Amino acid sequence: MADKTLDTLFHDTLKDIYYAERKILKSLPKMARAAQSPELKAAFEKHKGQTEGQIERLQQVFELIGKPARGKTCDAIEGILAEGDEIMEEYKDTPALDAGLLAAAQAVEHYEITRYGTLKRWALVLGLKDAAALLDKTLQEEAQTDEDLTGIADAAVNADAMKTAA
Repeated sequence: MADKTLDTLFHDTLKDIYYAERKILKSLPKMARAAQSPELKAAFEKHKGQTEGQIERLQQVFELIGKPARGKTCDAIEGILAEGDEIMEEYKDTPALDAGLLAAAQAVEHYEITRYGTLKRWALVLGLKDAAALLDKTLQEEAQTDEDLTGIADAAVNADAMKTAA
């Protein structure tokens, strides 16, 4: 057990978020197709492009630490994405669908924000300044996406969810 260091934990957590980002990338097109609001659909499509860049940055971080870019199963993201799938199924064709999709997307964002915030701090402690800068760029994107989703929810989606189905 003595070989379990912050270095090891950093690498394990990096593998976790790498797996998560790749799963998210696969889920975003499905969420975009399910969204009824044009703004929400556009937000999911925009975030798909960002997620591709985030995966590239993670690959750069793996390179910086001399490790292959590999993921390890992230049970947390599996659960969050399963909840999103459930919402798409249970609320299909209802006014509340977009509100549910937004909530699911923000759960994903909040998970990513915690992971990237932690990884950035650990990178700084480990003296990995270049890795910290890459992780911070993604952290800022995730925080902005969360804010954008809140704006979409406040602008119309939550109010629309209160309407009854026609």
